[in-house]
Amino acid sequence: MSAGPMNASAPGGAKTAFVTRSTDQTIALGRRLGELLEPGDVLVLTGDLGAGKTQLTKGIALGMGVTDDVCSPTFTIGMVYEGARMPLYHYDLYRLDDPSQLDDTGIFDVLGDDGPCVIEWGEQFIDQLGDERLDVVLSRLDDEAAPGEEPAREVAFYPHGARPEQIAAQMGM
Repeated sequence: MSAGPMNASAPGGAKTAFVTRSTDQTIALGRRLGELLEPGDVLVLTGDLGAGKTQLTKGIALGMGVTDDVCSPTFTIGMVYEGARMPLYHYDLYRLDDPSQLDDTGIFDVLGDDGPCVIEWGEQFIDQLGDERLDVVLSRLDDEAAPGEEPAREVAFYPHGARPEQIAAQMGM
């Protein structure tokens, strides 16, 4: 991981970003994030296939004390994992293409509830997910990788609201 966050201005709040150079580092960053989460926190994870969204979520789960194996709920849409202090709600909205489909997922029942909600592929439903959220954008740094080498990832946090700004600031410390 980079020694510290990179900061830049971005729409919706200051960007705090980290570079992870392995799956283990992405999971470690997620673990740190998971330790900071509280009930009602909403994270929207955005990135191409293979960018590391599920690996980051595995780390978030570890940081929350989840002992179950975490995988992307692409076909089930949503999963609930019991953590040490609270549940983790994990959604993958990849297969959805219309906001009306969200009603059948159960996501509105858990937003702002008794645990944080991590949403992969949720960027297309930002208007429905609420204004108070932490957008997390994962990008593969393919141009920086040698041939045959797994590329590093940039994990950038864009807070929207007071609580997400607090999380981003704590991550940047």
